[in-house]
Amino acid sequence: MGARCSRVLAESNPARYGFLWRWFDEIYALLDLLLQRHYLSRTSASFSENFYSLKRIPLDGGSGLWRLASHGLPRTQHWRSLLVIIAVPYVKVKLDRLFARLREEDDYAIHLPESSWKRLYKAFLAAYPFVNMGWEGWFLIYRLLYIFGRTQSHSPLLRAAGVRLGNLTPADLQGIEQSSSSVSVPSSSESVVGKLTSFLGKAVGGVAMSLSTGVSVGVFFLQFLEWWYSSENQETIKSLSSLPTPPPPVHFDRLTDKTLPRLKTMCPLCNKIRTNDTALATSGYVFCYRCAYSYVKRHQRCPVTGYPSELQHLVKLYSPEA
Repeated sequence: MGARCSRVLAESNPARYGFLWRWFDEIYALLDLLLQRHYLSRTSASFSENFYSLKRIPLDGGSGLWRLASHGLPRTQHWRSLLVIIAVPYVKVKLDRLFARLREEDDYAIHLPESSWKRLYKAFLAAYPFVNMGWEGWFLIYRLLYIFGRTQSHSPLLRAAGVRLGNLTPADLQGIEQSSSSVSVPSSSESVVGKLTSFLGKAVGGVAMSLSTGVSVGVFFLQFLEWWYSSENQETIKSLSSLPTPPPPVHFDRLTDKTLPRLKTMCPLCNKIRTNDTALATSGYVFCYRCAYSYVKRHQRCPVTGYPSELQHLVKLYSPEA
């Protein structure tokens, strides 16, 4: 949704909003960092995990069993989680786009003599599909091991962060609610930096809570738009809402084969060989210019089909011999 909005703004005003599309990945990563850091600190879970009432529990020992989600993760697991949530997907997206761009350039580019950069370029194009397949296979293996109870984490990224997922308990929910409703008043002895940090934290928290309530509605609305504008749905809507085909003109019903000349080079009005061929854009029939001009000016319709026509609908035809 954000990418589409950025693209629409960039296309509508490239000079002002073009940077939103060029730096979309970086802007998105920065905003996602603020959002995920807030949720990891307040709920011990990412935004999506908290949406499904999940929390992250450290793997080292049993400290995570008694630690409330509102207390946040330990420092090590907190920064590891941020790394795998923000940095790893960002690098993966950049590599995928680089591979797609280089492969397209390789298909259409003129191949220059071999160089060290060219060999590295070809090695990347040859190796990346296998690296990507190994990456996806790594995730598949972890999911299979998790299904059979051989590992506590269903994803290698969770394992790298040193956490596993668990359900929020009633005590966790109560602690998160109390943490969200409590407002700390800074004392007079606090430094300006401390007050500023507290203010920024509250501001980020307010924005994050607004996002948590608005994103669910936004996701539903986005899914609705994707369904509404899907090709299958558009065909259904078109079939239900399209108007019936209008009947042919009355003048065309009275048309017989004798009305039109048998030779294609003859004018339907004067029944002579056409001179200064002119087509009528509303119907496609070709006449002499003088005949078509006089008839359309007098009757404002096509001589053959009866379609309403004007003089600006006359189109001069130039034969290849001319």
